[in-house]
Amino acid sequence: MYSHMMVGTNDTAKSKKFYDALFGAMGGKPGMQDEKGRLMYMHKGGIFMVTPPINGEPATHANGGTIGFAMDTPEQADAWHKAGCEAGGTSCEDPPGYREGSFGKLYLAYLRDPDGNKLCGLHRPKA
Repeated sequence: MYSHMMVGTNDTAKSKKFYDALFGAMGGKPGMQDEKGRLMYMHKGGIFMVTPPINGEPATHANGGTIGFAMDTPEQADAWHKAGCEAGGTSCEDPPGYREGSFGKLYLAYLRDPDGNKLCGLHRPKA
């Protein structure tokens, strides 16, 4: 259904450091940067991009929006969360851990990137 996800940034170098650390913790590769300054990360068939806004206005984050990244294990989610915090991100929501709700039992780890975009590392355990 989706072709890619893209978030804006006001500091591409800071975003590259942050997202390189996040994708590295998931087993991914550092981002590629094109001639327009956009960063592209490809991992497990998905594409995630980071870009300065093309209209020249400041990048802002969505209130209520969250971008979720699939994690293979709770340990990978913890490593992802730790890498993000060490690379300039901020932990948000509750600490990483299991939550039970209408979607069943999930392991969740939440971060905000350096530009305030909310991210979630999600592991769905087998029933």
